Amino acid sequence: MSQQKGNDSAAISGGSKTRLKTFVGSITDLEVDAIINAANNELWMGSGVAGAIRRQGGVEIETEAMSKGPVEVGQAVITGAGRLKAQYVIHAVAMGQDLKTSASFIETATRNTLERAHELGIKTIAFPALGTGVGGFPIDQCARIMVGAARRFLKERSSILKEIWFAVMDPKTAAAFEDAIREAGD
Repeated sequence: MSQQKGNDSAAISGGSKTRLKTFVGSITDLEVDAIINAANNELWMGSGVAGAIRRQGGVEIETEAMSKGPVEVGQAVITGAGRLKAQYVIHAVAMGQDLKTSASFIETATRNTLERAHELGIKTIAFPALGTGVGGFPIDQCARIMVGAARRFLKERSSILKEIWFAVMDPKTAAAFEDAIREAGD
């Protein structure tokens, strides 16, 4: 796996040191074990991150995801990754069919996604900023929620996760995640 260029931020203690990093660009460009889709509870893939994953990875990702839905908001569903560089797509259900989200939906979806990653035994994972696109959730709040959920998950259990990437489309969003990672550092 080649090295990604991104900002290396804080290491968070768990069973081992897990690096939290940011990447500005398409999540589909990252070479990680799993990428995360910001999903709705029906698991259909519309625009934004979901659309990029479907375009790059193939419609089979959406077909497999929808065969596993609907699910409750906050859940996380694993599918294959089609033509993507990743092995898996984990669909973090951070909003309902109405495309509305909340802090608790984002936190629960982040936590459940990390649980699925742990079950798969993967070492690298990339999240988008859940709920900040069509869900309209404030980016700075999302960053604090997601980084906080990752930090708590890693402190509570031993994990083989080596890197958690936050893949975003612009420097302002990356800065919000970098600030949240710094604040969460040990």
